[in-house]
Amino acid sequence: MNSEFSKILVLAPHTDDGEFGCGGSIAKFIEKGSDIFYAAFSLAEESVPPPFPKNILETEVKAATKILGIKPGNLLLYKYQVRHFATHRQEILEDLVKLNHDLKPDLVLMPSLNDLHQDHSTVSLEGLRAFKKTSILAYEMPWNNLNFATQSFIKLSETHITKKVQALDCYNSQKSKDYVSEEFIMSLARTRGTQIGVKYAEVFEVIRWIF
Repeated sequence: MNSEFSKILVLAPHTDDGEFGCGGSIAKFIEKGSDIFYAAFSLAEESVPPPFPKNILETEVKAATKILGIKPGNLLLYKYQVRHFATHRQEILEDLVKLNHDLKPDLVLMPSLNDLHQDHSTVSLEGLRAFKKTSILAYEMPWNNLNFATQSFIKLSETHITKKVQALDCYNSQKSKDYVSEEFIMSLARTRGTQIGVKYAEVFEVIRWIF
């Protein structure tokens, strides 16, 4: 763990993407004293299944990030329409440039450049442009990644992975999805841990590493 990362920015195209991709690492970084900011670009109101209220994901992401240890003031929510990010590419880039200017993060965690979801792809490509002089790691989302290079691993303890599971459990509106299960989350963490000889881990692609 690099102690130089005092300020970390997580880019989540939609609420819960950050928890899925790097929730355990977020918990570990916070435990080590890093200040974590979490920017979610859509509350996906159009995709909320009935009978949940349209603003349920705002409630759920606040509860989830609190479990991980993110300060309420460090949760930044935007309201771009789900699956229409490409239409607002320039506005999203400007938001990211402003985040870079205001926060000056040491590390950015974002979706893979190989992510097939159109919103994830937009955030990744514009994130690459906005944070030209910052270390960037791309987190894993197996259901969206056509290809994924397992280049960097973060070792997790039982506490870290438990917090990830508890955070994702806050998303009651998303539990109909196949990958929203404790079994899947734990098995993926075990798989990545096995690759490096530990019990649990999360894996990342190295987009840019500045040391």
